[in-house]
Parts: sequence; C-alpha cells; structure tokens
Amino acid sequence: MDQYLQPNQSYLRLVDDYKKHGTLVVAFDFDNTVYDFHGTGDNYGCVTELLGKCHKAGFYLICFTANNNMIFISDYLKTNDIPYNVINENPPFFKCDSPKVYYNILLDDRAGLIQAYTELDLLLK
Repeated sequence: MDQYLQPNQSYLRLVDDYKKHGTLVVAFDFDNTVYDFHGTGDNYGCVTELLGKCHKAGFYLICFTANNNMIFISDYLKTNDIPYNVINENPPFFKCDSPKVYYNILLDDRAGLIQAYTELDLLLK
C-alpha cells in the first residue's frame, strides 16, 4: 500500500517538514473555507482562528483560490483580520517555474478540510 495512504502518515510528514525547516507553508482556500461564498450563514471561525495561530507561529500563509476577484478577496481578508502573505503565489523562497503553488498543507473545503485542520491544530498545540 502507498505509504501516504497509511493512517497518520500525512501528520508525521507535516511534523517532519516542520522539524526540518522550522516553519511551514500553509495554503488555504477562500470560498467556503474562510468566506461564506453561498451566503448560507456558515461560520468559518475555527479555520480563521487556526490561521491566526499559524501566523503567530511564523508560518507562511497563501490564500490559494480559483476566485478571480482579487480586490474583494484581499479586502475581505484584511477587514476580517485573516492573516495571509500572498494570494495565488509561491513563497519567494520557493524557486520553481511551475504554476502549482507550493505548500506543506492545504486547508480547503473540497480537499479533506477536517483532516488538514485537525493535523495542523495538533501540530500547533
């Protein structure tokens, strides 16, 4: 079986990356991860609180989104005190020509948010 399908493997890899580099790159989606895109009244306070903890720990934060309204996104993040370093860009210390954004972990409502949230929260305790 693929080693990354083993229970707890992604958490162990995250811990290993943190120990190796002393920091992490955390990417997070915008729509329905920190912003109520559908206007259903959902609250994303747990995720935004976790991003605040990541910021205090010195992690590099990337808002990684398919939403192309960059002015709205930037204004929303600032107005709601959601920390971020860049939107849809690689960290300056990651030299690569790939259009794929580099990250150690992704917080995304469509990509296993509960697992990523739980692992990052555990690492920060």
